[in-house]
Amino acid sequence: MGKRTKKDQQEQDLYAQGAGAIGGLVIVFGILAAIKDTLGLSWPATVLVLVGALVLLGYGAYKARQAVRRLMERRAQPAAPQQQTEVAEAPEAAASVVQAHPELTEALVTAGVIDKTEVIRADEVTITPIPTGKQFNFLLPKTRTFKDVEGRIANVAGWFGVSRLHVKLERSRENERRVHLLVLAQPPFSQPFPHPSRHEIQSFAGVPLGHDVTGQLVGIPTFDKASMLVGGMSQMGKTTFINGLITCLLIAYGDFELYLLDGKICGFIRFENACTRYESSDDPAVFESMVDALNDRVERRYRRKQEALRNREPEPRFKPVFFIVDEVADFFADDGTPKGKERAARIAEKARKLVARALESGISSIMLTQRPDKDAIPVNVRNQFLIRFCMYVESKGTARVALGDSYFESAAPIDPTRLNPDIKGQGVLFAGGTSTLIRGFHFPDSFTWEVVDQISARQTKEVEKTSAPHSPLMQAIELMRNKGVDFMATADLAPALGITETQAATRGKKLSALLGVKPSKDEKNVTRGYWLADLMAAARSDP
Repeated sequence: MGKRTKKDQQEQDLYAQGAGAIGGLVIVFGILAAIKDTLGLSWPATVLVLVGALVLLGYGAYKARQAVRRLMERRAQPAAPQQQTEVAEAPEAAASVVQAHPELTEALVTAGVIDKTEVIRADEVTITPIPTGKQFNFLLPKTRTFKDVEGRIANVAGWFGVSRLHVKLERSRENERRVHLLVLAQPPFSQPFPHPSRHEIQSFAGVPLGHDVTGQLVGIPTFDKASMLVGGMSQMGKTTFINGLITCLLIAYGDFELYLLDGKICGFIRFENACTRYESSDDPAVFESMVDALNDRVERRYRRKQEALRNREPEPRFKPVFFIVDEVADFFADDGTPKGKERAARIAEKARKLVARALESGISSIMLTQRPDKDAIPVNVRNQFLIRFCMYVESKGTARVALGDSYFESAAPIDPTRLNPDIKGQGVLFAGGTSTLIRGFHFPDSFTWEVVDQISARQTKEVEKTSAPHSPLMQAIELMRNKGVDFMATADLAPALGITETQAATRGKKLSALLGVKPSKDEKNVTRGYWLADLMAAARSDP
């Protein structure tokens, strides 16, 4: 039944289409008949007229379409140069697209050094692999300078997944935007560096103090008008560090005088023969006597400077003097008694005067302590040191004492509490407002002894050459050497030099004036007289 219904429907559609076609033909025939009757034409002519009319209409439609197209093209013509310019500028725009260095850009954005809209250009970055890590050399955006990285260096280190100790930052001398960033691949000083040769020390521009984290020599240009404080806990390598420093001074610094006070009794014994004066003692009286002697030299040098300026002469040049003291905190301690407190205050004031005033006269002080706390070294003494070196300590408070109260507010500070205490001799050098992690030299004894012997022989020749052979000072030195003594009382030395005065006070004044040296006291601090070391110092030294 369904199939028949569909077939019937198809038949009905066919009949409808046929009827429509017949109707269309009737209409066309009617139009032709109307045209024939109106124009009075024959049937063939009527058909031709209709076909021609249709052709003309088609041609007219074609021409109209062409005219419309030309009109539209004329209207669009002013925009063509602009479009052409945009196409021409497209390569330049594509060429000016900045390619960012992904690693450094992300690191500095995350660390807060640059904004999210700023990048580190890849074409302005140089990465140099080194044995200990990678060295980045890059240029900051124009809105940033080296100080922006310096202030966020700990955050930058955190992005690289290392500690502040693993990174080293250096500024460029040509451009404030240029940054040199070293990122270590392993903790600093994991492998020791070989000690420098004599040639390397002599070639260094200044006084080398140790190696930096890359193995390069690091030091200071000069100790002229500068003193140094070295702090750190016991067994951190302070004495070894200073032994290396003294060795470098003997090689690189030229002609100078060395005053050593060995508070550890045997820490500086290697350099005894190269010293103008060497003492091995923990007695505050010995420290005070050495400070008095140096303060006296300071006064004499200032008087010479005054005389030169008064007479309009060139300012005199003095031989450099180094006063190095180990375990200096012991000499500022008191026993709790009124006399002990008075002595401690007196020594502190003399030491402050020496450190503060001696610099202009060429006398530098280097003091070491294993107790860099606020009570160990008086503040008025501690504040005079321009160069600081701090090894491992347990608290930031102790680090502030060693490096200065405002150290952690300085640029890119290195926290000494983060140092590895198992690596001896490493510490933070703070000089000129800049922190540098270094490790001091550990010279073999044979190398040090060779240097000391050379300096000692040279100094002996200089004393023999410059000192009058029969001067009272040289007579006193020869007398004590022949007797094999290190100390001789005034009562014994004066007659040997022709002073027959019986009054003790007068005899002492005449002997002091004759020798040009102030008397001291013996080890028991009872008998007044002269130490051979003091006489040798006077013979070697200028005023």
